[in-house]
Amino acid sequence: MDKKNGQLRMVSRRSVLGGLAVLPAAAAYALDAAQSPSQLFLRDAPPITSADQVLNVMEFEALARTALPPAHFGYIATGTDDDRTVARNHDAYLHYEIRAHRFVDVSGVTAERTVFGAKWPSPIYLSAVSGQRAFHPDAELGTAQAARSRSMQMMLSCVASTPVEPVIQARGAPIWQQLYPTDDWNVTEGVVRRAERAGATAIVLTVDSQVGRGYTRNNETLARAMRIDNRTCTDCHVNNSHDPVHRAPMFEGLDVSHVDALAPPNITPQYLDRLRKLVTVKFMVKGVVEGEDAALAVNHGVDGVIVSNHGGRNEETLRATLDCLPGVAAAVGKRVPVLLDGGVRRGTDVFKAIALGATGVGIGRPQVWGLAAFGQSGVERVIDLLNRELLQIMRQAGTPTLADIKPTHVMASTWR
Repeated sequence: MDKKNGQLRMVSRRSVLGGLAVLPAAAAYALDAAQSPSQLFLRDAPPITSADQVLNVMEFEALARTALPPAHFGYIATGTDDDRTVARNHDAYLHYEIRAHRFVDVSGVTAERTVFGAKWPSPIYLSAVSGQRAFHPDAELGTAQAARSRSMQMMLSCVASTPVEPVIQARGAPIWQQLYPTDDWNVTEGVVRRAERAGATAIVLTVDSQVGRGYTRNNETLARAMRIDNRTCTDCHVNNSHDPVHRAPMFEGLDVSHVDALAPPNITPQYLDRLRKLVTVKFMVKGVVEGEDAALAVNHGVDGVIVSNHGGRNEETLRATLDCLPGVAAAVGKRVPVLLDGGVRRGTDVFKAIALGATGVGIGRPQVWGLAAFGQSGVERVIDLLNRELLQIMRQAGTPTLADIKPTHVMASTWR
């Protein structure tokens, strides 16, 4: 179902899957789907008219592509260069198999986890994703309401299209505030102070987006999508230009006249020290992929690290976050929580990440796909599918709790 010009349009599974081949990463996913036996029944399947009819997270990607303008879908789909890091993030999960164990009482299986003193119903949380008005009119409020109904932790993007205060109100509980510090310390301080006053319980510094004046990422998929999208967009952009510093509500009231970039080029250990002194709540760093960087960050006072490569949007390293996770977890030990995002599409993916050392697992693109397709109910369905699949594999693996999931529950795949 797609909202265009105020009208509702039914979308069949067959027509949705057929449109995936426009974008490189999506085309790869579509090819995998076409080879699945379940696709044999799509031809005669009835149209998808509500979120509860969606059977898996990847179906939401196709629905989102149909619902969104080309440039908006291209923005969320794009990676860097050939989009191969985007694909590798997801593909890495296929390189690990799960050991199934019997003779264990799993009648009371639970995926509950406590992070920073807060009890979560599962290790899954909603990661920060851009300005969500580009994907649905309800924007971050729809996502926050979904997080509220499912008691999920939510991280709000620094360039969100909705201010932090109403998001926390819609969530009905504290959120985590992702931080693009910019290259102006006064702006950095202003953003942190506002988030803390609003009730954010954590500031999450993104360290993998060092883009300065005269430099742009090579987001080819987005560029292709923009070529076929000639609309004038003023709802999501200023003067039809993507300018998050002047557009995002989080920077309102601050003097951004000296800001050249969302991140300074000098995020050094000394910068971490300075920010640690400024932040009075939990302080995490997001975008760490190497053990030595994680250990350094912990030694300089961070309360948690998030293994992330920005969903492959900023770098074409061809290293999946899942493959980076064990090294980071080993370097950090048990000193602070280690979280991960990137490529998670199934509950089995969450299980594998927990086995390899993750405390929590963030989802980015899937929540936006759900939001674009059906608003709040779409995000809720994404959460429900992943949680259901996670509990299912926990029973099969003989792991009644997350603490029972050990590295020995996964093994390197014997097939490629």
